[in-house]
Amino acid sequence: MIFQNRFRALRFTHRLLIIGIGLSLSGFSLTGCNGKSNIVTAIVMNPDHPNTLFIATNDSVYKSRDDGAAWVPVTEGLGHARILSLAIHPVNTSTVYAGTLGDAVYRSVDGGNRWSVINAGLKEHVTVVNAFLFHPRDPETILAATTVGFFKTADGGMMWEELSNKGMDSVYVVSAAIDPTDTSILYAGTSGGVYKTTNGGTTWRETNNGLIRAEPGTALSLGINSLIMDPAKTTTLYAGTTRGGFKTVDGAASWTKIQEGIGETFVATLLIHPVSNTTLFAGTQNGVYKTTDGGEHWLPSNNGLTNLNIRALAMHPKDSNILYAGTQGGLFKTVDGGMNWSALTIRPKG
Repeated sequence: MIFQNRFRALRFTHRLLIIGIGLSLSGFSLTGCNGKSNIVTAIVMNPDHPNTLFIATNDSVYKSRDDGAAWVPVTEGLGHARILSLAIHPVNTSTVYAGTLGDAVYRSVDGGNRWSVINAGLKEHVTVVNAFLFHPRDPETILAATTVGFFKTADGGMMWEELSNKGMDSVYVVSAAIDPTDTSILYAGTSGGVYKTTNGGTTWRETNNGLIRAEPGTALSLGINSLIMDPAKTTTLYAGTTRGGFKTVDGAASWTKIQEGIGETFVATLLIHPVSNTTLFAGTQNGVYKTTDGGEHWLPSNNGLTNLNIRALAMHPKDSNILYAGTQGGLFKTVDGGMNWSALTIRPKG
């Protein structure tokens, strides 16, 4: 499963309103280089050359080739669309995808130097792309999570087609996961809970037992910001939501709340350790939290963070002690598994 994680609802006011969150981004004026926004909304690392990474802010996309020490803006062809999500092709790592608010999908095939719109087949009203999900066996097959359900491409984005949303009451898809052992099994994290398909998206069913209370009118109160799957046991998933964290061990047949130490804070993004699968990180509106027992207990991991409103987390693919945190007040890095963080300056090299 290659899913460039994470819910962006905390990142943009329009999505917060859709899922009923009373948080406003308009009161912040933190700036980075050239007076532009220093709000970091997405982070991805090149899996082959992890010293190369991309970040998105509210104003631009930046690239670093030296582990975040220096940055260059890479925006040629992007227009003025706000970037909601970034993803790197798992095989052709010079190919980068950007999901936007306003212009749907952009792609660069030269490491971000030039971007092109690749929206053929998308409905005219599909302008928001929250996340990308790569097929684990065929990386040219990609799902785009949008405000009206999933769209699928089989050729790297040259042509998109709508995936069925039959059985889904909530089609505002924010996050997703795919079972690498059975790729017909998909999970959709939406503004109204989790849906599951076992036939590749032909039909879906709601899987919110333990997630959403049965009272009328509660469904839209639980946005699923992030869905991640245990790579060693694919029936175990974690959900970061608007009311804390949840866990399933039976393929989403039932969910339990995992909140000791973290409470019901807004969880924007989750990461799971690739080897030690009981170690997870949660990026929340109150900082970074870490668990080493599969979510039973959480501890804050915020030393050095000067802004605790976490928008994005990314883990080094070859050294899990190195993580990056995108916040409402800039980019931070840890080299000791979250014990200490240091700020990185988003400033062009020169």
